[in-house]
Amino acid sequence: MVLNFTKYDSIPVLPKRRDNFNKFSTYIVLINQNNQLALQWKHQPSLQRNLKLYEDKHQEFSNLFCHQDRGIDIANFWRKVVFDESQLIADWKPSNKIQLAYEHLASYFEEKCYWAAKDLCKERNANSWEEYLCIARLLVYNPLKLKEILVKYNSQSANIDTYITHTLTNHIKSSAEVSRFSRWRLLYKKSDKELIEALKVFGIIEPEISLMIFARKYFKQVYLINKVKNPTRTTGKKWIAPDEEDFSKSAQCYNLEKVLPTAPHEVFANSTKVTAKQIQDWMEICIKALESYPISILPKFSLDALQGEFEVKSELQAPEIEWEKISSTEDTREQGFLANQANSILSEQLQSLKLDERKILLLYYGFGLNQKQLADRLGMNQSTISRYLTKSTIKLLETIARISQPQRWVKQYVGRWLESEYHAPVHSDLIQAALVSAIKKLVNEEREILQLYYGEQMDEIKIASQLGISLNKIATILTKITNQLQEKLMQEITIWIKEYLEKWLSNYYKSLIKIVLKNEAKLGKKELKLEEKIFLVEIYIQNQLY
Repeated sequence: MVLNFTKYDSIPVLPKRRDNFNKFSTYIVLINQNNQLALQWKHQPSLQRNLKLYEDKHQEFSNLFCHQDRGIDIANFWRKVVFDESQLIADWKPSNKIQLAYEHLASYFEEKCYWAAKDLCKERNANSWEEYLCIARLLVYNPLKLKEILVKYNSQSANIDTYITHTLTNHIKSSAEVSRFSRWRLLYKKSDKELIEALKVFGIIEPEISLMIFARKYFKQVYLINKVKNPTRTTGKKWIAPDEEDFSKSAQCYNLEKVLPTAPHEVFANSTKVTAKQIQDWMEICIKALESYPISILPKFSLDALQGEFEVKSELQAPEIEWEKISSTEDTREQGFLANQANSILSEQLQSLKLDERKILLLYYGFGLNQKQLADRLGMNQSTISRYLTKSTIKLLETIARISQPQRWVKQYVGRWLESEYHAPVHSDLIQAALVSAIKKLVNEEREILQLYYGEQMDEIKIASQLGISLNKIATILTKITNQLQEKLMQEITIWIKEYLEKWLSNYYKSLIKIVLKNEAKLGKKELKLEEKIFLVEIYIQNQLY
């Protein structure tokens, strides 16, 4: 949704946050209230859990947190966590404590983003409050950028609230001027990620997006040398428009680089040489997309923050892990069925293993003991431990292979992919990414034939005529390529299955340990030694089996 405020008084009022708990765990969302746009605070569960954890476990933090007027001091506390200053190592601290600290700070700085944007809008009599707010929030929700800001903070000069507000105001001014100063500077300055998002919203799809991104790369190189760094240009003056020579040189660079293995697959798959006019048209589309790009009001939360922490659903049920890595189907319901089926069958398979095998898996994946430690503990040779692990995991791997049955669908998948998605593969799909990677490793002649046949939809007779080779050789090469792709995909699937099993076993046994220790904690027992933990988990497993 895009806001379109035309008056300062039309900017929605930001509700006050009642206490420290809300100040460090909520973010702004836009809602429709009585047919009017309004702002409200939304809680982030992972941040709420972390605040409660520190309040229970960290005395200094707890003392600060109970005082509602100590927001600045709490912000400084999280700043210290970010830089790991004077923070004692403790088992209770989350592994992603630094990331969470950044998110607590971003949550706290939300109000600073709002007021910096609103005050600047009033000062400039501008109609771009929503743009200003977005610019500010994108800054504070970027850990790398936020770190740069926090590094420069000097507590002797100003408190952190004043410093952040001043920084945000300057950043908004600078960023907002990019588009107004020169449309060509706008094109040059925006990141690939921002441009890709803008092009998608503008209605551009693959493979055109990849072609434009690749073209801009070389246009920027030429434009920088010919125009921006030109000795005749006065520093600080408006970035002038490129001329025909700039587009022509950009096209030359594009055509030279597109045939290299480092070029994006979509670029290589389009064998047509681009012209200066094509580069110019693409750059104009990019500028229009950036100029009209709707600005989202939502913050850019990290993936871990959105997903939250893993919750055990049932005592002996392993956590679900993405099955798409080894599943051929495109139907999400069937993927979910396969994932649940894998959890159930693997759990049953574990119970069928011998007692010694189960114990070794528990100690290895649950408690993290290495093979030497296992050998010393169990009075066995390390080679025996290795054989036990190999034997056990092979049984489980065979179980997964029976469920996924890649040998049944790989051949059809490769053929269908070449026919329908060769031009614009989905790189986020592991299977398609693996096929693209395999294609890049083909020799030049094979890649050229593949591109002509599937990319340009050219028949074998025309290919033979263009390349000066026989029809039999073309057919042989195409068959060879298809077989190579199938073989490569099978190899990748084997690796994914092994990775899946490793992760599944680790999560399965760690969830068991967590359940047992949580039960012991409820009984008021103190920290247990490793021997006691292992004994309790073994007893728990035995009780579940009988």
